[in-house]
Amino acid sequence: MDDPPETNPVDSLRVLVTGASGYVGSRLVPPLLARDAEVRCLARSPEKLTAAAWRPSVEIARGDVGGDLAEAMAGVDVAVYLVHSIGQGEGWTLREQDDAGNFARAAAAAGVRRIVYLGGLGRDTDLLSHHLQSRHDVGHVLASTGVEVVELRAGVIIGSGSASFEMLRYLVEVLPVMVTPRWVETRCQPIAITDVVDLLVAAVTQTGTIGGIYEAGGPDVVTYAQMMALYAETAGLARRRLIRVPFLTPRLSSLWVGLVTPVPVPLARELVESLVNEVIVGSRSAVAAFSVRPMGLRESISRALEATRGDIAATSFDDAGPDAFRPTPTDPAWSGGTVLTDVRSGQTAAGPDVVFGYLAQIGGRKGWYSGKTLWRLRGLFDQLLGGPGLRRGRRSTLAVGDPLDFWRVEDLVPGRRLRLHAEMRLPGDAWLTWDLEPVGPGTTVTQTALFRPRGLLGRIYWVVVAPFHRFVFPGILGGLLAEADALARLPTRRGPPASAAKPAA
Repeated sequence: MDDPPETNPVDSLRVLVTGASGYVGSRLVPPLLARDAEVRCLARSPEKLTAAAWRPSVEIARGDVGGDLAEAMAGVDVAVYLVHSIGQGEGWTLREQDDAGNFARAAAAAGVRRIVYLGGLGRDTDLLSHHLQSRHDVGHVLASTGVEVVELRAGVIIGSGSASFEMLRYLVEVLPVMVTPRWVETRCQPIAITDVVDLLVAAVTQTGTIGGIYEAGGPDVVTYAQMMALYAETAGLARRRLIRVPFLTPRLSSLWVGLVTPVPVPLARELVESLVNEVIVGSRSAVAAFSVRPMGLRESISRALEATRGDIAATSFDDAGPDAFRPTPTDPAWSGGTVLTDVRSGQTAAGPDVVFGYLAQIGGRKGWYSGKTLWRLRGLFDQLLGGPGLRRGRRSTLAVGDPLDFWRVEDLVPGRRLRLHAEMRLPGDAWLTWDLEPVGPGTTVTQTALFRPRGLLGRIYWVVVAPFHRFVFPGILGGLLAEADALARLPTRRGPPASAAKPAA
């Protein structure tokens, strides 16, 4: 085992990050900034980075890896190459090599000390898919100009937003029975996104000569079938049945994946065709060379799932895992799993404190403004299934953690927000949130019902109850606004009702 090089204290280390709006790049920038690196991001469309929390802390260079890079490379110590053209039209593999060559020559001309590149696993002696062969070819081209190149090769990256993980998520959650080709028995060595980021940070910041190819994988070597089974178990889904057929080619599989998942079909096609290649660590190990101790597959799947939920609701996950698992504003729109919503808004002349005073009295004896019979039937049905139903009622004042009928208060900010998490028996997770925004002397109220289905049954459930939502949800919001408006129209303004809520400790 090689001794790990000394860690660079990152005194005035200037780093150019390409692909900063992508899945890995958006997660790499924050830890580099935390190490006091000066980060410059190359972006064809800088507006894509506007929503990133770290945007004010980085320099943006508008440009493309295939264009003039003199200005972007000026003064850079380490350049990170995280771009690809997978499935983007005819000739994309040649375009990837051309872009890599242009990048490498610009780095050499600017005196860049090191290029760090994230490629793909796969034995060079195998007949690789177009995707994996292109990943390897790009690495060779980047190393062709004499600049030191650290090429990290990884297989399936586990994390919400990763294309490979999202394909796994949607396939397993939507299909209780899957007709699968022989590639489900191909072995792979998944690695958590946090460990990939740690390896990239180490490759950027370590001193000494460390150029070369490093293969990265987690501690578990599994088949794709085993990975699907572990995902189902971790996500609380019933065991998935796989029916293997020999005639389902990777190309046919990619069409099927395109129908079932929201991953773009050209990208899905290239990824599926790569599944015929075994992607396991076989040579120089990155985790050994850079002293990273990767987490197991079960833990990485669990954290990815919990991070997705954490995008909706504040949980104890803040203390449970690194930020790289969390969704970011620059992630693809199809990442994060299926989220079904019913969003309604309205305005009232009453101020936020008045509106919140009425909102905090909802449920219990007062009820939910409309659809009383429907609420009672839903409560009875929940009790028959072993849930709490409506029998718990509510306390006179609310605080975070309190039960409220078959909900529980998950977030409460007086005058601003009330969020409830469903504890009724459901094939998924549900939230009901009201956000209050002052508009002049009045208030805009946004009511959001959100449901994350669990498996196919969860999706069927949402379709079945959707007609009832058309009666219930407008009634809740309309009743709340009408009550607040009635007070606002009184000639002699009374104060808001005694608040039925108290802030969290």
